[in-house]
Amino acid sequence: MKRELYRTKFGKLLIGDSIDLCKSYLLRHYKNRFNLIITSPPFPLNNKKRYGNLQGENYYKWFVDLAPIFSELLTDDGSLVIEIGNAWETGRPVQSLLHLECLFGLVKNPEADLRLIQEFICYNPSRLPSPAQWVTVNRLRTVDSYTHVWWIAKNDFPKADNSKVLRPYSKRMEQLIETKKFNAGKRPSEHEISISAFAKDNGGSIAHNLFELENIDNNRDIRLPHNVLSFSNTTSNDYYFKRCRQENITPHPARMHGGLINFFTEFLTDENDLILDPFAGSNTTGYCAEKLKRKWISIEANENYACDSIIRFEEPGFDSKLKIVITEGDESVRAKA
Repeated sequence: MKRELYRTKFGKLLIGDSIDLCKSYLLRHYKNRFNLIITSPPFPLNNKKRYGNLQGENYYKWFVDLAPIFSELLTDDGSLVIEIGNAWETGRPVQSLLHLECLFGLVKNPEADLRLIQEFICYNPSRLPSPAQWVTVNRLRTVDSYTHVWWIAKNDFPKADNSKVLRPYSKRMEQLIETKKFNAGKRPSEHEISISAFAKDNGGSIAHNLFELENIDNNRDIRLPHNVLSFSNTTSNDYYFKRCRQENITPHPARMHGGLINFFTEFLTDENDLILDPFAGSNTTGYCAEKLKRKWISIEANENYACDSIIRFEEPGFDSKLKIVITEGDESVRAKA
């Protein structure tokens, strides 16, 4: 049964098992309609978390079985973006290959015609040292400080426009554009640089597939696309976190970074396109989609996290027109919301 917790001007959040809801409600009403599915599914961690996570072969089967479901929900030129972290072998200082096996299994699933378009890396030096046993206790390994972001699609040419997610120019590049003085000609790499190569101001440089959420090198500025950087600068002190602290609410422990969601939303969709996050957590995806005027549907299995996500849409000045919609008789959710 579909249980809708709330809806806004552009979207709605459903409570329930995402696989069940995708197979029933979404495939019945939204088949081939999502322009973007973006999510951070439960990671294959060795320790059980409150938000739920499978392990080993169970995780692999669960993950690979997502392929035909997502494929049927996507438009022909739609994209699937998945953020996933590394896993480690139980009791061993050895990195697991499970996340890579899951990627291969997903894109090679014979019931879905998917392919990996590009891999991105999200580097975050503020992550706590992990795996703790091998990093801080025995000191045998370095800190696992990045996650993988896989951009997957049903064909080789999904809708995308990198001119909408440009990075700021470096100071050196700004000087080249202004002076139009640089050394043209062939480089050692055998690339031929034309006289007019740096003469035009395109509004910024093409984004890289590395998201540096904090400086790798303190001697230079971070040059993330504006829509990623603006979110990075406010995440730790935004309205959602302030309210969580005020009301003694523990935020969802595995949130997808809003800057990543902003980036792929603007890169791969247009206004009024439809976005799905089947593992919504605190519903950062819905919040970002609402801000960017995209239609959205989010699904979250945990009632507490789903109800806590309402806070995001109560941000002052954010006219989301949020309306609580609870199934009659669902008193447990009614009380939390």
